[in-house]
Amino acid sequence: MSSPKVLVEGLFKVFGNNPGAALDMLSQGATKDEIFARTGQVVGVHNVSFEVQEGEIFVLMGLSGSGKSTLIRLINRLVDTTAGKIVIDGRNIATVRRSELTALRRRDMSMVFQSFALMPQRTVLSNAAFGLEVAGVGRKEREAKAMVVLEQVGLAPFAHKLPAELSGGMQQRVGLARALAVNPSLMIMDEAFSALDPLKRKEMQNVLLQLQKDQRRTIMFVSHDLEEAFRIGNRIAIMEGGRLVQLGTPQEIVSSPADDYVRAFFEGVDTSRYLTAGDLMQTDAVPLVRQLDTASVAASMNGSADYAFVLDGERKIRGFVTRDALATAAPSLAQIESIPRAASLEQVVSRVMAYPRALPVVDDDGCYCGSVDRAVVLQALTRMRGSHV
Repeated sequence: MSSPKVLVEGLFKVFGNNPGAALDMLSQGATKDEIFARTGQVVGVHNVSFEVQEGEIFVLMGLSGSGKSTLIRLINRLVDTTAGKIVIDGRNIATVRRSELTALRRRDMSMVFQSFALMPQRTVLSNAAFGLEVAGVGRKEREAKAMVVLEQVGLAPFAHKLPAELSGGMQQRVGLARALAVNPSLMIMDEAFSALDPLKRKEMQNVLLQLQKDQRRTIMFVSHDLEEAFRIGNRIAIMEGGRLVQLGTPQEIVSSPADDYVRAFFEGVDTSRYLTAGDLMQTDAVPLVRQLDTASVAASMNGSADYAFVLDGERKIRGFVTRDALATAAPSLAQIESIPRAASLEQVVSRVMAYPRALPVVDDDGCYCGSVDRAVVLQALTRMRGSHV
């Protein structure tokens, strides 16, 4: 596997004039509140480690004061670290010289904030080209590059308007265009869409997902909105009190929340729609047969099973065989359709409810990994939706 785009290791941030004392107390097991009460030092980030892979949307979540915004400011070094490492493309950001950091921000790292921070006296085109202007790119070239990006975010017809002539959603698109114009390999987005109304917010999420499909940048996205995180994130990191309490895919977090704090994010959200066939499947509910002969079938169905899946040497589904086949000299193979492991709950429900038996679940290579049936689906729906009815 290639090295990560961003590596964060043992990261601490203490605000105050004596961070060393706070670190010592943390190492002895003191809490954030105890440290503040005794020293006045504020622990913003406490021993956080994670990796962000090239091309993924990595979402940082947490309630106000959880440390997510401090963490993002440590990563682009708007705030200096107290201890730990932040490595981007192999360089430790915590120790590089200011000049190198400035060059990196201009050339390869862009920020998009909640406030659009557009310059009111400049046109949309001039705002979008601003990062390139700061980087010393000539006017003709920077405007040409900015126009390409405005086209991508659907703002080319408004290039010569002023920000005040645009809606809030359009203004945020200009902010996104400005960040994209320098062609960064890493984008940091801090609550970028939270000032927008729900419709505009979803629209901007769609723009981001479409751009990501085409360009595969690495994006670190701060949000306090679970639905937004689940919609756009490949993986989600949830923070509480400066600590990283859970890291995983949306499905992993839904199916195995780390604690009550993580569970509280799900209040009022129908999380069942984020489940996949892989989350629902059972791995040992249906017997498996490798050889299609009476003895092998009988051996695999020695319990109360009515049928078994038949696999080939590469664990691919050939079909299924029923108990009735044991009465014949040569058991016959019946065909069965498979469900991809990544299939959504909605897709699983429509297939399983139309079929009396369990259906096999297969991975990307078509190899068998488990099965789903009506009982499993109904159980999951009841469990996940119980608190949302």
